[in-house]
Amino acid sequence: MFIRNEPFKVFLKHYPVTSLILAVDIAIYLMLLITGTWRIAPFFAYQFFQYTVGSNAAILQGAWWELITPVFLHVTFPHILFNAFSILIFAPALESMLGKWRFLTAFLGTGIASNVADLLLQSSGYSHYGASAAVFGLLGIYLYLIVFRGHLVSRPDRIIIIVMILVGMISSFADPNVDVLGHFSGFLSGFVLAPILFINAPTR
Repeated sequence: MFIRNEPFKVFLKHYPVTSLILAVDIAIYLMLLITGTWRIAPFFAYQFFQYTVGSNAAILQGAWWELITPVFLHVTFPHILFNAFSILIFAPALESMLGKWRFLTAFLGTGIASNVADLLLQSSGYSHYGASAAVFGLLGIYLYLIVFRGHLVSRPDRIIIIVMILVGMISSFADPNVDVLGHFSGFLSGFVLAPILFINAPTR
């Protein structure tokens, strides 16, 4: 389920939404790296970041798109590496089971749900970014499958999922800059959204 050995063109064909998400994440990171870190156009990088980061203050003032854009925003290499690798590993199987539109709903839905939780439960000055919450949302969906649709997940894959959930939850507390609430709310929203997503889903 999680071993990726397809040729690049086959991967693009079978998992178009996963491929698009990865392409957007990496493209935005590289754009910020080139314009900001390399100081080619630092003002543009700063303005772009301010316009897309999940700022509770900005959202409360009408910047509703910031409930979506933070899901695709990464600044540091370790951050984009971890999230892109996690998406590469865990997203394709769900896209295959759900179909591209339901999977896109799953990814964006859990990311947005996490951002809404931050808006409601964090201070007005709180800001956040990254795809981590959506990744945890995917893990929440997998936990639902393990509990209620175990025939869709093999025993070795169940072990991998459980270990990743435990490691992810524990590591969320290791860095004070991590959005712990975002991770947990993303995970919970995935678990709650999963039964709806899998109604008559084209699983295979």
